[in-house]
Amino acid sequence: MKIFTIIGGVNGAGKSSLTGVLKNSMNDLGVIIDVDKITAKLGKGAIEGGKAAIAAIDDCLSKGISFTQETTLSGFRVERTAQIAREQGYYIRLFYVGLDTLDESIKRIKNRVEKGGHDIPKDDVTRRFNERFNALQRVLPYCDEAALFDNDNGFVQVAQYRNGELVPLVDSRPSWLITLHDTAPSTQPA
Repeated sequence: MKIFTIIGGVNGAGKSSLTGVLKNSMNDLGVIIDVDKITAKLGKGAIEGGKAAIAAIDDCLSKGISFTQETTLSGFRVERTAQIAREQGYYIRLFYVGLDTLDESIKRIKNRVEKGGHDIPKDDVTRRFNERFNALQRVLPYCDEAALFDNDNGFVQVAQYRNGELVPLVDSRPSWLITLHDTAPSTQPA
């Protein structure tokens, strides 16, 4: 089975850390496409890294091989990729990492930069944070399965998406999940 795995969340949420956890517990992630790592490897700007990541995704789709994409879900590219993957018979799954506040996202990015990692312009982080639920809701209908994790203090699965519904799995829900659950329309997979 060919699988398109999406590891999504706002900047600083812990997508790369979750990818590491999943790599240790799963053997079907296929080619892992992380635009930040591609950009660093190329030694060029974000635009060149983004173009190289798109080329890698297109290559996987054209060859019909499994792949994993780390993404903030911003823009419409992931939604379009999910649509194409679905048309090509891919099984689509999402692992989403949530954070409660913009300040937490910014603090985590600052910590990453202090350790030698890459920075993200604050305006981009703010825009993506404010649009995170809209972005997530555009992608969810394409997903055959989705697991949503809170990363306040380590990865805790707090919800899943199945049969077109967001289903909380814990009684003590983080505020981001409450907001998402209250605003999420019930949709059936496309």
